[in-house]
Amino acid sequence: MSASWLVIGRPITGGNPRGGVRNRDATLYVAETMGLKLTSRFRRLLQRPGSIDLGPYEKLTTAVGEAEESVQSLSDEELTEVVAEMRTTDGLDEDNLIEFLALAREAGRRAIDERAFDGQIVGALALLRGRIVEMATGEGKTLAGAFAAAGYAIGGRKVHVLAVNDYLAQRDAEWMGPIYALLGVSVAHVGQASTPEERRAAYQAEVCYAPVSEVGFDVLRDRLVGDAADRVSAEPDVALVDEADSVLIDEARVPLVLAGATRSEEIDDDVVQLVRTLRAGVDYEIDGDGRTVALTDKGTDFVEEHLGGIDLYADENLEKMTQVNVALHAEVLLRKDVDYLVRDGKVSLINNNRGRIAKLQRWPDGLQAAVEAKEAVPVSESGEVLDSITVQALIKRYPKLCGMTGTAVVVGEQLQEFYDVEVAVVPPNKPNIRVDEPDRLYLTVAQKNTALVEHIQEIHETGRPILIGTQSVEESEQLSDLLEAAEVRHVVLNAKNDAEEAGIVAEAGVPETVTVSTQMAGRGTDIRLGGRDGSKGKDKAAELGGLYVVGTGLHASRRLDDQLRGRAGRQGDPGGSLFFASLGDELVTRYSITSGLRPSPDDKGRLTDRKALGMLEHAQRVADGANAELLRTTWSYSRLTEQQRAIVLSTREKILAEDVAAEKLAETAKERYEELVDSVGEDVVKDAARRIALHHLDRRWTDHLAYLADLREGIHLRSLAGGIVHQKPIDEFNKVAIASFNTLIDDAWKDAKETFDEAEIGAEGLDEEASGVPRPTATWTYLVNDNPFGTEADRILGRLRNAIKGEELVTVEDDEPVELAEDDIPEELRDLDDDEDLPEELRGDADDDTDADADDDADKDERGKK
Repeated sequence: MSASWLVIGRPITGGNPRGGVRNRDATLYVAETMGLKLTSRFRRLLQRPGSIDLGPYEKLTTAVGEAEESVQSLSDEELTEVVAEMRTTDGLDEDNLIEFLALAREAGRRAIDERAFDGQIVGALALLRGRIVEMATGEGKTLAGAFAAAGYAIGGRKVHVLAVNDYLAQRDAEWMGPIYALLGVSVAHVGQASTPEERRAAYQAEVCYAPVSEVGFDVLRDRLVGDAADRVSAEPDVALVDEADSVLIDEARVPLVLAGATRSEEIDDDVVQLVRTLRAGVDYEIDGDGRTVALTDKGTDFVEEHLGGIDLYADENLEKMTQVNVALHAEVLLRKDVDYLVRDGKVSLINNNRGRIAKLQRWPDGLQAAVEAKEAVPVSESGEVLDSITVQALIKRYPKLCGMTGTAVVVGEQLQEFYDVEVAVVPPNKPNIRVDEPDRLYLTVAQKNTALVEHIQEIHETGRPILIGTQSVEESEQLSDLLEAAEVRHVVLNAKNDAEEAGIVAEAGVPETVTVSTQMAGRGTDIRLGGRDGSKGKDKAAELGGLYVVGTGLHASRRLDDQLRGRAGRQGDPGGSLFFASLGDELVTRYSITSGLRPSPDDKGRLTDRKALGMLEHAQRVADGANAELLRTTWSYSRLTEQQRAIVLSTREKILAEDVAAEKLAETAKERYEELVDSVGEDVVKDAARRIALHHLDRRWTDHLAYLADLREGIHLRSLAGGIVHQKPIDEFNKVAIASFNTLIDDAWKDAKETFDEAEIGAEGLDEEASGVPRPTATWTYLVNDNPFGTEADRILGRLRNAIKGEELVTVEDDEPVELAEDDIPEELRDLDDDEDLPEELRGDADDDTDADADDDADKDERGKK
């Protein structure tokens, strides 16, 4: 048995993608399974993720198999009746659980012609015990999840199956629907297009499939209703999370934010046009990690001159300064077909985790309007943040949590830290015989793309089906152009046509098919050789080696690479994978330090030396660590806010459900209250008092959130400044946030009393607009980064990059390479080989200083050319 199969904390795959090819045969399956069990024991010994002992589940699975024959003679009606008789409010005991799973397996066979493998039964049992289950792609997580959800429902629980997107939520609810029907369990789904009535009905079902973001937004909207009857979401009970690592880790880095419309926010077109003439390195500078952009002194002078000689930093020009800043951010940092699309005369944001359009989402603080002005489309309403919630806080509302994914062990420690759940690794039903080739690294992006297209041509000529994973709409379309030029017929799946996903992905396993897709790792759609039903050349596809997965670059997390790679080799099918990368990829330029590296490429630009490959792996580890810190930071800064929110919500619930507002205002504004009761009736006054009190409580909370957002940024500046007495930012943040919150509720009641004294209240109730307490005319959600200064890793890398001037980077003309202190360089990058220069993507702009010193006429000429 190969020792590489027993790597602690890493799931067993069909090959060694970093170190070379390992051919495997089905006869090794027993050895592999033994290796997986030994790995689990090692993990338990070391208390590492993936250490759950499957022995008890396997014994129960054997019992389920023994009970299966006895239920096969039941008619459909009898099967449903038997399940109904098992219903309880206390959960299924072991005997009933065995019988139920035997019935569920039979229901699956009858309803959708799929008899669950033993591994799927083990997975369902682990889910019913509150575990995160790791099952390889193609092993049937969806069916296992349906069995578990139905088991919870029969045991008296309500289940939300949380998916990563609308498509999967609807697909799985409809696909598993016949099984639920046969088991007598109600099922529904929620999507971005669902109406409030549809949402309310769906949440009442015993099992509801929904994207995690939609559940979060419904919770946020319900917190702002003026009438309890307007709420749509149900009391949380069981959360069964599909693609658990994506939802609980990746999605959790950015909070869900609800905003309300306030006004139309125009951006001066003169500002937009002026910003377009500014030059990088001369008029503005981008920070080391590409998160922020700021004017230089020269750029500030140029902008002030062309705006009429104003002082941008004067108080009266604050609005103009804000417009310049957001226009510059939109122009420089946000890219069309990467961060957003323009279609139907509107700017639509792209959710990078899902590769899909983020409906009803936009950027905050005028940035949306700036992008719309940049693209010359109508400017939409702006708004203010009304409330927010982190994924962690949303999930913590559920008393019971479980989930499933193909890559859980890698983030097992984070799952334990943030959600207190453990990982159970379920062995594959059949051996994984996929061949994972070592990554191919090139010097520049152009050389990588050339080699990529040549390799795709070579494989395509054999007729083997190819799936190409890209990381953005822009990249997918650029690659599509290259493939067209190379006369390789293909189909593209990205955010522009994601409605066609099911049809495109279903055919990706057909011989001679080339599919280019963005964010394939998060699409969750099964790819079968020979198409949806295997009728289009399944045997031929297998003979050719099965589906061949090609990655155009490494992701920021190895998990995402593994998910993409896992699209091939499902259920024992042959398959293969290969990832291309370059030193000019964003992963390397953002997360690795390249000073001193002298790579030695071959005549096609390929790098094979250990140091260069080590840099690639190191960049991915740094990115993983940075993202983990971002999640940790998001959680740490939200904990106090969540506690304060709970206090506000408790008060709000009393106002909403009881006569607390009327009682309070009758006490503080006695004469006004009695006068109104005499003129319009007590019921009308109670309703008006409730609406006024809710408005001011919500208003104070909104203002508090805005204050905390500003405070958060200022607190981080203290961390950047350092000093003799170094204050921990989170402690200082909490201290100030508590002081700010102490009077919030009392202040809201004072505001309510003042409004009540002057409010226009007639026989038909409160005139909200005339009384100064209007409700938002619309709501939407924001895509925001909850860490405006980046992670500590980002800041360290940024400082190192800034210390290394562009002209100091090693080139063939340099006499001496730039040296960093030994401790400043990752171990993998020390003692680097000397050879050729870095790719253009990694160089600084050595001419910036010269340009900066050019005379004003030359500057104007250059800008005019732009």
